Amino acid sequence: MSAGESGYSSEHLLAAGFARRCLRWAKDPAAPGVLERAAFLASFATTDGHVCTDLAELAEDFPQHGPDLLRTLLLGSGVVGTPGGEPRPLVLDDEGRLYLYRYFDYERRLASALQRLARGRDSLTPPSEAVREQLNALFPPASGGPDWQKLAAALALLGRLTVISGGPGTGKTTTVVNLLACLLVQNPDCRIALAAPTGKAAARMLDALRERAAHLPGSLREKLPAAASTVHRLLGVIPGSGNFRHHAGNPLAVDVLVVDEASMLDLGLATRLVEAVPVDGRLILLGDKDQLAAVEAGAVFAELSADPRLSPPVIERLAALTQTDPAAIVTAAPVRSTPLEDCVVWFSRNYRFRSDSGIGRLAARVNSGEADAVIAELRAGGESGVIWQEDGAAAPGAGLIETLLAGYADYLDVMRSGQAAPAAVFAAYNRFRILCAVRESPRGVEAINRLIAREFRRRLGLGADERAEWYPGRPVMVLRNDYVLKLFNGDTGIVLADPSGELRVHFPDAGGGFRAIPPARLPEHETAFALTVHKSQGSEFDEVALLLPDRISPVLTRELVYTGITRARRAVSLVGAAPVLAEAIRRRTRRHSGLIARLEEIG
Repeated sequence: MSAGESGYSSEHLLAAGFARRCLRWAKDPAAPGVLERAAFLASFATTDGHVCTDLAELAEDFPQHGPDLLRTLLLGSGVVGTPGGEPRPLVLDDEGRLYLYRYFDYERRLASALQRLARGRDSLTPPSEAVREQLNALFPPASGGPDWQKLAAALALLGRLTVISGGPGTGKTTTVVNLLACLLVQNPDCRIALAAPTGKAAARMLDALRERAAHLPGSLREKLPAAASTVHRLLGVIPGSGNFRHHAGNPLAVDVLVVDEASMLDLGLATRLVEAVPVDGRLILLGDKDQLAAVEAGAVFAELSADPRLSPPVIERLAALTQTDPAAIVTAAPVRSTPLEDCVVWFSRNYRFRSDSGIGRLAARVNSGEADAVIAELRAGGESGVIWQEDGAAAPGAGLIETLLAGYADYLDVMRSGQAAPAAVFAAYNRFRILCAVRESPRGVEAINRLIAREFRRRLGLGADERAEWYPGRPVMVLRNDYVLKLFNGDTGIVLADPSGELRVHFPDAGGGFRAIPPARLPEHETAFALTVHKSQGSEFDEVALLLPDRISPVLTRELVYTGITRARRAVSLVGAAPVLAEAIRRRTRRHSGLIARLEEIG
């Protein structure tokens, strides 16, 4: 019987199967119902992005048992262990977090690798006078308080682990370019690697770095990395094994690793990445703590970014290195104190949007949870770059489809010409994107892609037959890695006809050109006029239409709305019902995890 026939999801059935196996492993059958339910909750939690479940959730199912009795029953089963005990299929920590052993092990290993880097500050050679001069030349004195970009670069010069959190347009790339220039002055042979969780994010990172490096002397520019890779490619996936060539026993051959869009890193991948950083290397993580967390289990970047405090000794060193008044180096209050003090910087000043710009104001209010104020401002109108279409119909009508197609007007014009080179086609396509909150609803990615594709073909004179899968102008997103073709999950291509009329899917190449691949050779893929907000992470477009479903859903959160809005450079259209948008803004993503607790255990 399939998952669909049973009425349960495949994830539910897998969790139930694990729970039954735990019963077979149990030594003490005194409370089989408690153990089976606990095992199910711990397993099923990981499918919702949690690293663990909480004993309080189990207590709701067994109100006749107090927390102490539940703990005793679980630990007495022989299946549940403790953080300091022998490995068991499940682990229960002192604060009531219940884990599958694999996820507990990931957290403990990641905490250990992070602490190794955080404590490596004392073994670093202090920045030379030449580095100090370079830093102060690249970040000239500015009015209006301390230059946090400069301070972040200085912090990275003084330590082996640096976490920089900031929204789009806050200067993370500029900071990294200047930091790398300083590191190259310190060590001209410095081995630098750039990576991101997706190919799209890696390519955008490299483009942004090249653009921001124009002010550097040629001797430094030519030493900057010429490529950026996905984290998987960097670590060296061993096909079919789930393992990587680089790990703690065979670390990466780098001196500095910069990882962009680090909020997309799940717990397992983050663990393997940090473990692969050499003992004498530096790790710089860039991201936005307010964005959506990874699709898989964990909210690693948000936890690592939680505490931007700086200790007095580090403030003194930063002040001396950057020629800043130490009294002016005042950090924000932490979300939660962590042992990663002196490793984290938050950027709040936005260089792309004025603080009073439409997109900037909207993003800030969403991020603060000001649902009523957002709805009032949207209804009042007049915000530059923000359009509100209060449409909560269950399915998109003809007017909404027309509005969404209007965003692709330039792309349609380019395709109608029939003569455009791939670069021009991609430029037109990337000006606009439809972002959906969900996949499987009349207002989700799958339905919207079908509707837009049908109209797109009709307007190009290609007919509206939905069975015509391949046609010039069809954008496709790869959904599965193909190491032979060097195509990876998230890579986007466009179908174009070659001079003989044969259709090929063109993908941007690392060297700035394009690769043309026959459609039949593509790995699993889908049409990409519309993307989920999750899939849009690591991308930016001139204009974005954020389409909400007609009713509230578990995936609709403040972080999703904020992430969708901040994919837009110039304009964003919000489409949905006011009650749905307001409820989404009020709801924060909450993921059960214990990474900070593991860091504290290591001390």
